Amino acid sequence: MAFDRWLPIWMRKDWMTAVIPSDRLHELRRREDAAFAQRTPKSAQMRVRASRHLPHGVPMSWMASLYRTPTIYVDSGAGAEFTDLDGNRYLDFNVCDLSMTMGFGAPAIAAAVARQARAGCSFLLPGEAAVSVAEKLAERTGMPKWQMTLSASGANSEVLRIARLATRRSRVIVFGGHYHGHIEETLLAEHAPRTLIDAFGLNPAVSRETLVLPFNDPAALERALAAREVALVLTEPALTNCNLVLPDPGYLAAVRELTRRTGTLLCIDEAHTFQFAYGGLTRQWRLEPDFLVLGKGLGSGVSAGLYAMTEELGRFFDEHFDVDVGPRGIPTGGTTYASALTVSALEAALESVLTEEAYARVTALGARLADGLEEIFQRRALPWRAFRCGPRSGYCLAPELPRNGREAAASLDYELIDTRRVFMANRGIWDAVASAGPQVSFAHEAHDIDRYLEAADEFLGALLGDSQRATAGG
Repeated sequence: MAFDRWLPIWMRKDWMTAVIPSDRLHELRRREDAAFAQRTPKSAQMRVRASRHLPHGVPMSWMASLYRTPTIYVDSGAGAEFTDLDGNRYLDFNVCDLSMTMGFGAPAIAAAVARQARAGCSFLLPGEAAVSVAEKLAERTGMPKWQMTLSASGANSEVLRIARLATRRSRVIVFGGHYHGHIEETLLAEHAPRTLIDAFGLNPAVSRETLVLPFNDPAALERALAAREVALVLTEPALTNCNLVLPDPGYLAAVRELTRRTGTLLCIDEAHTFQFAYGGLTRQWRLEPDFLVLGKGLGSGVSAGLYAMTEELGRFFDEHFDVDVGPRGIPTGGTTYASALTVSALEAALESVLTEEAYARVTALGARLADGLEEIFQRRALPWRAFRCGPRSGYCLAPELPRNGREAAASLDYELIDTRRVFMANRGIWDAVASAGPQVSFAHEAHDIDRYLEAADEFLGALLGDSQRATAGG
């Protein structure tokens, strides 16, 4: 996924080099890179073959761009682990950037998808399972009207169109540190007092229509909404693509009050955070959005995106339904959206995997992970904190947790993250990408958490110079 680039990747923290000598970090990275290359010769050979027809040797750019280690090629996965072509097994705490939070090959989902594939993958017509999925999601989230896409990016695009027509306004607000998919309206970054395009190839005009504000700053939002030109405020309930930023007490309630007062619609994007709590944080925190967006892990590897609307917006959507012949409406939908195959995976996930009991279990495991990281930091006298929200944790390289995207970016160190990732990979753990933190999946067990913590402690011991046994594979 894209990551906010308004803090340069090369920027180092002076305080961190005082804690961890840079020469030791560089030497550890050099040694672990060499060990990684030695462990993955078949992937190295496959990269040569793949590069003849695939840019960077991958069929989708993120498969290379999210990692600073050479691409490895996967053979198979089961439960919380996957295996590469060289037979190396990895305990997965990246969970495919939250798209595989139910683990690899979850039996109920695999069986449902196999049955549907035999019966027909897509018909461009609905079946009973689609109705069942909408009913289950409505009961869990409190949002009554649902539509399906192929991704949360697609869902956010359609939400924006509905909001613009419903409000007769064009502007949108997002918050620094956000991620809402690869859509032009949100690939922008905060450069106060301006909003700047954050990627190549975009329409320059989008920077005039999207405002990027600091999270946890209701006064800034109130000022931006005062002119009543904003159609939609689009936000995650907690920012998850700059590691993790939680809302201040009362902040999301203030966002809701300000948007209602100014006739602005509010969309809560839970593509990531629906995995954090049963019914998502929308249910747990009793949020009241006009739109709710889901995606990623809900499909367990089958491409899926969904969005929900209030009853009022559902009626508006009905009135402006787009048809192929006749009056034009809001352009939504796609030929492979809501396929029978996708819907079968969603139904199985909601019925058999994403239960209240399962959420309680992974929340407890997430607390075990966060508590364990905090204990390691304290024992090693590191002025760091562990992020925590349900099954999610991570490394905050600062004594205080961040309140917005800028503070979150300043609490990260990319060279340290990259070194940690290759160190962990050489010990059979696939750690989170730079913009995220380790996440407990529904397939993890308590001993998996303990194994992660042992490797994390060994990594920090190697950096601090107090572990002579920190050799690759040791």
